[in-house]
Amino acid sequence: MRVVCADSGAALLDEQFKPTHLVASVSVLVEPPYREPSFRLAEPIFREVDSGFEVIVHEAELCLSLLSQMKADVVHLDVSLGGVLLEDLSPVELMSLKASRTGRQNILKILPRLRKIACEIKRLHGIDMLAIGKESVPVRVAELTVGAEAILFACRRVVETKEPVLLGLPHMCEPLFLENTGVDVHSLIAGEHDLHSFALDSEKVLTKVKLSETLNPVARGFRALKVTPI
Repeated sequence: MRVVCADSGAALLDEQFKPTHLVASVSVLVEPPYREPSFRLAEPIFREVDSGFEVIVHEAELCLSLLSQMKADVVHLDVSLGGVLLEDLSPVELMSLKASRTGRQNILKILPRLRKIACEIKRLHGIDMLAIGKESVPVRVAELTVGAEAILFACRRVVETKEPVLLGLPHMCEPLFLENTGVDVHSLIAGEHDLHSFALDSEKVLTKVKLSETLNPVARGFRALKVTPI
């Protein structure tokens, strides 16, 4: 089974380690044995965290864009609703699903747009979009891809602005920097030791910044990178 999915994340943090802006959105194709992406689309977004729920629509659009280049059997959306079909999900059914009240209300606001994209994917490619969320291994691969790409996007921003940033990485992952090549982000979750994603540093931005890694003191399981210009 070939799976297309997407995720957005990694965040710029303030001095109190509070996230202010989401850094990257990606869509990926993940194939057996589901350990790394086979193909990806990645974009820097630097979008305010307060409007973060809107990025789910953009993630669905990225999945549609990727499907114009690569074939897949199903789309996994990073919305945890038990794997329901987005194209068939009604507001009444949504409010009956097991999810937080705030989560259901936020999804309700974007549901018409998600259903439209899901129907377009079904019409053009004959496959379903499932609201499966963090239960999906490919979604976790997308999350690791976000981490890898976001590091390069943040480094590029520092090189351009000459201002340091503090970058919060996705949950339970660690970056490995490969000299003159790029960054490999791998999972630290038990049972996921072989899940990872690599981002190629084609612009050599890693050579133009200083990186310092730290644990996030206010969010257990999260790491942060201080990126400063050289």
